[in-house]
Amino acid sequence: MPREHPWRLLSTVRRVIRSDPSEVALTEAYPVLNETVVVKILDLALRIGESMFTVGASAHDVTFAIVRVAQVYGLTGVHVDVTYNSVNVSYHRGEEDWPTTLLRVVKAASPDHAKLQRLQALLVDISEGMELGEARLAFRVIRRTPFLYRPIVVIVSRALLTVGVAFLFSASPLMMLLTFIAALGAAFTQAGLARIQVPSFFSQTAGAFVITAVATIVSALGAANITPFTDVQPSIMVASGIVLMLSGLTVVGAAQDAIDGFAVTAVGRILDLTMQTLGVVLGILIGLELARLVGFSMALPTDTLPFGSLPAQIAGAIIIAVSVALFNGAGMRIIVVSALLSVIAIIGYNLAILLDIHAAGASGVGALLASFIGVLLARNQHVPSVAVTTAAIVPLVPGSAVFRGLLGIVDSDGTVEGMLAGISPLVLAATIGVGLAAGASLGLYLGTPLRATLASVAKSRARVRR
Repeated sequence: MPREHPWRLLSTVRRVIRSDPSEVALTEAYPVLNETVVVKILDLALRIGESMFTVGASAHDVTFAIVRVAQVYGLTGVHVDVTYNSVNVSYHRGEEDWPTTLLRVVKAASPDHAKLQRLQALLVDISEGMELGEARLAFRVIRRTPFLYRPIVVIVSRALLTVGVAFLFSASPLMMLLTFIAALGAAFTQAGLARIQVPSFFSQTAGAFVITAVATIVSALGAANITPFTDVQPSIMVASGIVLMLSGLTVVGAAQDAIDGFAVTAVGRILDLTMQTLGVVLGILIGLELARLVGFSMALPTDTLPFGSLPAQIAGAIIIAVSVALFNGAGMRIIVVSALLSVIAIIGYNLAILLDIHAAGASGVGALLASFIGVLLARNQHVPSVAVTTAAIVPLVPGSAVFRGLLGIVDSDGTVEGMLAGISPLVLAATIGVGLAAGASLGLYLGTPLRATLASVAKSRARVRR
């Protein structure tokens, strides 16, 4: 029997292991579309993506939407670049033609979940075969749709959020009323500054200062034994205001962009988040320092403000979630889902606390449950689950820890021990914030494959029925 030549055996092994470049086609097929049609397709895809990014979608969702629209109308291999303030799309029709590149500058993000819901529904219609001209007309209608609620509704809903925070701490009816009044003043102040286009950093500072000033006045009235302010806890008022100021920050969106690999966008969101948080800190510090200079002081809480009973926490979480959904422009279905997810987050948080898990870990567990279930519940709502998840986890924002840390720094004697005692609650607040972002992002990634599986099963059943 003849022996196989060693070189032939080596060649066989190489063919099994390595690919053969000669088998790869040197050319690829391009769709036969004239330049005018290509520009119309890219323009529609880019405008949909830019609108989604402006009203609160993540960079991953924007990229997917642009690529999906282009593929439906015959453009494959579209390149998309999303940064914090621009969206860029490019398509090369062939080696003999110049690439077609379009760019849109993204304005400051302003959440509008009702518009985002309609944009997601438009994507579904496009995927199911909507004509290009009809899709462009439908998008123009959506783009011109005004915000769902009037400005006064947004202002009142923002103030109502602080009442929900007061519910979390089982505050008295008087405390809830005073908290609502302080938050209403801050909301009107920020609305006025936004009307004259003051940067958000100074708007955050002004809002936090208003709430701190009202809390200081209430504390002074209580110290003077003036009824009914003797038993009022101003720290609840400031903690509620901090949650109000931080409720619109894109913590979950920033974490999701970082995990998805959109580093530039994530850094931009994190920097914006940091600056707005520093604006809140500056406003509170200015208020506390001015109060100290005029002879008023606010007693430093000796311990962390504890949450109230579970029914009070659930009621407060529902109020907060509904308020956040309202001033984000959500419709009724999104409001109901947000309220339900807030209850799930609070219950998950309490279960984790019962298991002796640290507050940061417990907050992450609550956010994880709300985010995971939110992905499944939002499957038929045409809305990214981050829209309902954000409203659900706001009740767990550590406003009390932030206030205790700032008040401790102001009242410190300048020693290292005093500064460390003040910084410690701030570190706890930062840890809880990281836990919320990590839990919410992990829930999104665990729930997305299951949602896709459920969607494919539903489509298969629909085909069988037909």
